[in-house]
Amino acid sequence: MTESTSPVTGEEMKTVTSADGTEIAFERTGSGPPLVLVHGGVCDHRFWELSDVRSAFADHCTVYAMDCRGVGESGDATERSSVGQPEASASGNADEYDLEREFEDVAAVVDAIDKPVTLLGHSSGALLSLEAALRTDNLHELILYEPPIAFGDHELYSDEVLAEMERLLKVGENEQVLVLFLQEIAQSTPEEIDAQRSASDWSDLVDAAHVWPRSLAAIGEYEFDADRFANMTTPTMLLSGSESPPLLKDATAPVNDALPNSRIVTFDGHAHEAMLTAPDRFIEAVLAVIRQ
Repeated sequence: MTESTSPVTGEEMKTVTSADGTEIAFERTGSGPPLVLVHGGVCDHRFWELSDVRSAFADHCTVYAMDCRGVGESGDATERSSVGQPEASASGNADEYDLEREFEDVAAVVDAIDKPVTLLGHSSGALLSLEAALRTDNLHELILYEPPIAFGDHELYSDEVLAEMERLLKVGENEQVLVLFLQEIAQSTPEEIDAQRSASDWSDLVDAAHVWPRSLAAIGEYEFDADRFANMTTPTMLLSGSESPPLLKDATAPVNDALPNSRIVTFDGHAHEAMLTAPDRFIEAVLAVIRQ
């Protein structure tokens, strides 16, 4: 059962209790129709502050920007020592991580809000949001920006990359785990990596480095079953960049085909992070949904 302190209009961190008892944090800003934001990998809720998209949304909406499990101010069912070794906690140990819990986390935030919600997920956050939509009846609309679902011959990662991330984690090279993720998985440019390194939340993301290999491994094993979504009538907008990596672009059409009430909007000339490279177009597309 979810719990949340009654929010007020100002900016504040709140929590809900997810199905397994983990506290999931979100920051609430603005006023108006509710909009829940779910970040992707190597990010926390502050990702949406880059290019000021969150403040733009807050001029029109009540924005709930959540921290995914193990990141930012959210709790975790597992804890790690400073050198990256698993430690048992009150909720369990590192071997107990299950991607299903993250689906429940997003649904818990949505269900804690007293009005139908527009749920927006980016990258891995889009996959969490897609699955959360099957676990809540409190959605106005779903917006998914390139969930990392591997179709056909695509693979999310190579075994060598995941093994190297785990090796770096075990020897305490947390920052290199993030850099490798950005280089090999997100396919970020050196300039984009440098920009992220200079952001205020970088040190916090380094501290949470254990999250990225485990979620990457779990998402890589995720199998999309179209039949499970055949009765999901929630209106859904699928966002995609014309210049995105093939795995991410090629996932958009089959997800669209599986959902009975969906459509695709493409950001021509942009890739996986149009909220950063074309913020005005991104904001306009999202607000058009909320105003319907």
